[in-house]
Amino acid sequence: MMSHRNFQAAAERAALFLMVFIGIIFTTQTHAAIRNFKKQPDGVLFNLDKGRLKIKICSADIIEVKYTIFDSFSDQASLVVSNKWKQATAFKVTDAVSSIIVATTRLKIVVNKATNAISYFTTDGKLITSESKTGGKTMQAATIAGIDTYNCSTAFNSPGNEGLFGLGCHPLDSLSINNKGRNQDMAIKYLTGAIPVMLSTRGYGLMWDNYSASNFYGGENGNTKFRYVSESGRQVDYFFFYGPDFDRIINLYRTATGKAPMYGKWAYGLFQSQDRYLSEAEILTVKDNYRNNHIPVDVIVQDWYYWDPLPIGSHIMKPERYPHPKKMVDELHKSNIHAMISIWPVFGKGTPNYTALEKMGGLTSITWDNVVTHTFDTYYDAHNPAARELYWQQARDSLVKRYDWDAWWIDQCEPDNGLLLDERRKANFSIGKGIDYFNTYSLEHTKGVYQGWRMDIPGKRAFFLVRQSFAGEQRNASTLWSGDIECTFWNFKNQVPQGINACASGIPYWTSDIGGYHYKWGAPDWSKPENRELFTRWFQFGAFSPIFRIHGKGERAMFSNNWDDKTKAILLKYDQLRYRLLPYIYSLAGRVTQENYTIMRALTFDFRNDANVYNIPDQYMFGPAFMANPVTEQLYTGSNASAGKTTRQVYFPKGAQWYDFWTGKIYKGGETIAAAAPIETMPLYVKAGSIIPMGPVMQYATEKPDDTIELRIYPGANGDFTYYSDENENYDYENGKFATFKLSYDDARHQLTISNTKGSYVGMLKTRKFNIVLVNGAHGSNPTEVLKADKKITYTGKMLVVKL
Repeated sequence: MMSHRNFQAAAERAALFLMVFIGIIFTTQTHAAIRNFKKQPDGVLFNLDKGRLKIKICSADIIEVKYTIFDSFSDQASLVVSNKWKQATAFKVTDAVSSIIVATTRLKIVVNKATNAISYFTTDGKLITSESKTGGKTMQAATIAGIDTYNCSTAFNSPGNEGLFGLGCHPLDSLSINNKGRNQDMAIKYLTGAIPVMLSTRGYGLMWDNYSASNFYGGENGNTKFRYVSESGRQVDYFFFYGPDFDRIINLYRTATGKAPMYGKWAYGLFQSQDRYLSEAEILTVKDNYRNNHIPVDVIVQDWYYWDPLPIGSHIMKPERYPHPKKMVDELHKSNIHAMISIWPVFGKGTPNYTALEKMGGLTSITWDNVVTHTFDTYYDAHNPAARELYWQQARDSLVKRYDWDAWWIDQCEPDNGLLLDERRKANFSIGKGIDYFNTYSLEHTKGVYQGWRMDIPGKRAFFLVRQSFAGEQRNASTLWSGDIECTFWNFKNQVPQGINACASGIPYWTSDIGGYHYKWGAPDWSKPENRELFTRWFQFGAFSPIFRIHGKGERAMFSNNWDDKTKAILLKYDQLRYRLLPYIYSLAGRVTQENYTIMRALTFDFRNDANVYNIPDQYMFGPAFMANPVTEQLYTGSNASAGKTTRQVYFPKGAQWYDFWTGKIYKGGETIAAAAPIETMPLYVKAGSIIPMGPVMQYATEKPDDTIELRIYPGANGDFTYYSDENENYDYENGKFATFKLSYDDARHQLTISNTKGSYVGMLKTRKFNIVLVNGAHGSNPTEVLKADKKITYTGKMLVVKL
């Protein structure tokens, strides 16, 4: 779970050397001309004077490109792409003088005969993007860690005003949210993430289907090109998605790689976690303190080393400290609190689980230098289907199903072996050499536990918290968290753009340790004013993150005596606001699963044509209504306290009017203000035309039925919102057992239309009461319930038109 800082610095220097080395190699590449081509049912195969090129038409706006210098492509099935594309898509091929043109109903793809460089156009001839004619697709022989292989690269032309988003979560990245003009290390390791999915403001997306350690270069040739380089492969393989809006690109990406399943409604409430609870008695005390103090919470987490002093992988809760694990979990359930436990993919020698995996050939040569016991403990082979199945069975029978845990924290899944990255490259997985599967351990590990959960725990939705994600991992019910970050404002500031870019990479659920994980590997003194300010600001951000979660070293629960009364009041305000917004948030979760939606949204999702938003790293949309603006600067404590600054800069994207959520004041799009940021306030704005359903304050997510909803409408534009509901916990929604209705506001007519309800499920409400609030200044502003609604109506599932 921890690595030394000097190890990290050395790893970064090694990565930089690799980036420079590969960059030199690719300046010498030549290109293969097209000799002939053949139209196939799913695309076009090109024979080159050296190698082959295949353009596969997956759909009218999803294109796969494969290039190799060999006579045939790899027959290894993709680990990322789950769609089999069984239905052919119509396309035409034209042999022009200097190019081959492949046309679908949405794209015109032009392949240069002399260089095989590909250009992508709209059907009316507008250039979307193009491969570089010098180095567009290349392969180069290389020897890495003593392994003979081939570097694979793609390069694209990129105008200076293009914005490039995504590429995963890089927790220590202190640069811009926009990857244009800068580089990213795309080799998954401790505190370095990589999701090879990128969105361009020119309206397209790319996904590189290569699993080796890679690098992205965002400012090649005077910032006119970008390049993606993978250190190992038998072919170049990438997917092109045409939106042009970001929501459509993400929809196409998940069409290719799999939908994100629904979590239980509880997962959108507050998680209380600490490094680490040491006993059953401590966990139950935390439960009592939350419930007795009427503080909303839904999950309590048992972090690592509950097995101490037994070896890791024992899957035993030490009886002296946890005498009644099932009874403990039952007690949490009686208090309507869900229970999550940390289970690692690492095994100490001498445990029965280690021996069983070793006997069936299910262990790797990759080891973790255990920071607690100083032993070298072994990773199992998550790429081996039989090992995945045995791993699941061991955890199921020892912990998960035996004690009725509700969620699984998957830590340490890079896999983390410190600086010994060449040992990961040289490792033998059942599927192949580690160098070729450097980045997919977490993808395959979550695949195994998700499949096992779905088979053996059918009535309970899976939830996995993971330290690393890769493309496609959203289909495995995985939430990415940003890792072991420090308890500093600098680290906090970095988390905001990383959360935004993780979600722009197609992974819809992301979270960070509220407050940070550690301070110089110890616990900070949370009673100090500067640490209270840090935690308060991070908590405000957490309330507007997809998953809302406290974790780290030192007592930081909301009831803690480390917090003074003012801090407790601020924390409670945001916690209660999160719970009031659950009808809004859960409806958005429904859209994530049903429509491949993104909740935490880079401003480019909704304002792609406003270039002013491309380089704003700390503002984002939370669903269609809210623009969140976390305060990541220390204003009121420490050396900054005397500066007198009490604001943060906020830019309002063009094309909309914006309401201050706290005051109701309206701002025009295109302007920048110094927004007031007292310690109790995270600047929060709502786009005109928004419809926000709000419920009552609750102690847990399903405490009260959503039969009475405060419906806030923000005039100034037309708007709509789709309300989603289901049975909250099981998978019946996959069989159509869920319900939606659409709320539409006509601004000119001051009229709200509620559609007929579509769908049904067991226990569905027959009627709902809506307290409609037309926001106007202080009326309808701030988190508390509006005492006097503008109109009260009863909705029975039949269409209603309400004049306001």
